[in-house]
Amino acid sequence: MEFAFTDEQGMIAETVQAFFRENATSEKTRAAMEGDGVDRELWTSFCTELGLAGIGLPEEFGGAGLGMVEFAIVAEAAGAQVAALPLLGLATAAQAIAAGGSDAQKAEWLPKLVSGEAIAAAQGIHTLDVAGNVLSGDVKYVPHGAVADVFVFIRKDGAWLVRRDMPGVSVAGHTTMDQTRPLATVSLVNVEAEPLADAQAARDALHAGGWICLAAEALGGAQEALDRTVAYSKERVQFGRLIGSFQAYKHRLADMMIDIEQARSAVYWAACAVDEASDEAPLALHAAKSFCGDTYFMCAGNMIQLHGGIGFTWEHDAHLFFKRARSILTMLGNGDWHREQIAGLVVGEAA
Repeated sequence: MEFAFTDEQGMIAETVQAFFRENATSEKTRAAMEGDGVDRELWTSFCTELGLAGIGLPEEFGGAGLGMVEFAIVAEAAGAQVAALPLLGLATAAQAIAAGGSDAQKAEWLPKLVSGEAIAAAQGIHTLDVAGNVLSGDVKYVPHGAVADVFVFIRKDGAWLVRRDMPGVSVAGHTTMDQTRPLATVSLVNVEAEPLADAQAARDALHAGGWICLAAEALGGAQEALDRTVAYSKERVQFGRLIGSFQAYKHRLADMMIDIEQARSAVYWAACAVDEASDEAPLALHAAKSFCGDTYFMCAGNMIQLHGGIGFTWEHDAHLFFKRARSILTMLGNGDWHREQIAGLVVGEAA
């Protein structure tokens, strides 16, 4: 598959990269980490000034009507700066509502999510007690669950929408490793959830959006880790030489670059396959999430080590990248699980 951005996609990429470089600074991200994990000023600008929250949502509900390729471009730019935004909720819950919600659910929630008035979160509920549409139990590890106004919960036999203000809903936020995307536990006691009209479509959209979002964020973070490390190698002098001149150092940088280029191909193969409803989409999605997660984790680890002593200090931004990389590695299925799905798809086709 040959892939290149259109002129419009190229303009989107330039715009969002400049936006996040200028506005998602380390100081603002660290301030958000001390609070609820959301840079509110950045979120307002993201939603209202540039209209990026609706980039992958239908125009009739205030979105831009674009696809997952454009969403991946935004997620890649956000990931490059480890932006403290509830972006994953747009990729999962909002996409699920758009694909499988009733007309009333779409009309109520999508405009709010596009404008930033509401924040969404999603999670699987395989351990909950479900009686019809009544949900009971604890839903753990919900990304940005503590600030979400609406939840989409899914499992194999259904998909439900739960409002935060429903009777029986309580939320407990947690201090987790990646404080730019804190997790929460949502407790449900006999909650009368709203079923989504098309559960299968909602599940498919939620998974596709979530995996593309995380893979694209990982790509952006890995590329930024490489770029910053290369810049450092041109400044730091050791034993009378720039450290970037040492062969072993250059080999590590080359390994990072090779994996990043493969990750880039994986991300946009998956996004393009989803937009085109290709039969390759399931394989591409699992490949993108597994490979990009592994690549980011490797690059973030190298970033710390190749920065030497300063890279090991808590004050250095390398740790923001490492924590986000570690979080992405296990979120929405770890690499081993995704590779098992790939094996099943390949073996199934062969059989």
